[in-house]
Amino acid sequence: MHIHDDHMYHGAGLIQIAEHPTFKAINALNVGGKKSEVAYRINDNIAAYFKYCNEPKSRFNEYRFGFTTEHLEELDRIAEANERTFVVLVCVRAREICCISYQQLQDLVTARREAKGEDESTYVVCVTAQQGKSLRAYVNVPGKRGKFEKQLVIARNAFPGVIFEE
Repeated sequence: MHIHDDHMYHGAGLIQIAEHPTFKAINALNVGGKKSEVAYRINDNIAAYFKYCNEPKSRFNEYRFGFTTEHLEELDRIAEANERTFVVLVCVRAREICCISYQQLQDLVTARREAKGEDESTYVVCVTAQQGKSLRAYVNVPGKRGKFEKQLVIARNAFPGVIFEE
């Protein structure tokens, strides 16, 4: 079987999940009657939705993760069917994983939507992984790179434990 990039980059997160002491199982996650290519069920009640970015972009060294309307609709369906849903953002070159909850993603998207004053076809969540600092996940002020509309500070060692915390 051919190995796709998503197999490798999703695997980086999945192996950390599997090594956690409270881990029991990883299974494919069905969304709308078909197997998701980017989401997995962890144990009985956790959904993990994976995205990866190979290299940071721009002078701000941002890993840019795009969420289209289709992505957000899939995440809505996943969250409706799963008690706990997380978005796992794999920053490949930095060799870091930034994990945010579904609610945190919704908060970022809402902040951007309200700042823009209208819906967008794709919402971009940026992550920075500066040496010696916590990870930052944010959306920019419309039309201004490097100016945050909403920012989350995520501890580098939060993943995978954060998905198992009740």
